[in-house]
Amino acid sequence: MTPTLAGQHALVTGGGTGIGAAVARRLAQAGAKVTLLGRRRAQLEDARRELVAGTGAEVGCVVGDVTDEAAVRAAFDEAQAARGVPTILVNNAGAAPTAPAAKTSLELWSSTLAVNLTGTFLCSREFLLRLPRESSGRIVNVASTAGLKGYAYVSAYCAAKHGVVGYTRALAAELARRPVTVNAVCPGYTETPLLEGAVAAIVSATGRAEDGARAELARSNPQGRFVQPAEVAEAVHWLCLPESASVTGTAVAIAGGEI
Repeated sequence: MTPTLAGQHALVTGGGTGIGAAVARRLAQAGAKVTLLGRRRAQLEDARRELVAGTGAEVGCVVGDVTDEAAVRAAFDEAQAARGVPTILVNNAGAAPTAPAAKTSLELWSSTLAVNLTGTFLCSREFLLRLPRESSGRIVNVASTAGLKGYAYVSAYCAAKHGVVGYTRALAAELARRPVTVNAVCPGYTETPLLEGAVAAIVSATGRAEDGARAELARSNPQGRFVQPAEVAEAVHWLCLPESASVTGTAVAIAGGEI
């Protein structure tokens, strides 16, 4: 593939599996150096080895919790020392626990906002503090259709992802005079471990068979299928291109027409 991102350093949070791993692969294929950030070293190392073998790119991994301010700073220090200042940030780390609104504990609410919204803030702030003012940069936040509409039984997740979309738009407006763009991608139900968790929750709560639970979720997409991680990764790649410099403050739905 044409090295459209040669010379760039992309840091991808939650880069060990699912959408994060697919995004990391696509950016590596495009010629970027890649740092995977996550909480599980073994998982990150497996993803790193697969990326290097599949793309030949320079790929590293750093362990850190995106909800911890000091850990985020240390992770960026490590990534910068190894591969230079990041010029692309993909905020992908997230979690989507389920519970009826009346039974949503404060702990669940707080932890959901922490990983999905506060983590996006902490990583974006650290990215901007390090990026020279004259340098081009790209921030892409992996939100969700849950940032554009409501879903039952995931009120904390919807609130967090709506926050991510709002933060994206505010940051884009603030940075408009700099060569830095900020956008969000909003996938519908995507074939990832997060989806498997949603299926398991439906099975546990309703007693339905797994196939029936998957079919129910797929029906929310007018195309009658799940989004594939590579489709989300391609949208992220496009937003990171130099030719996409006029695209900022957007929330791109990748959901087969659901939104």
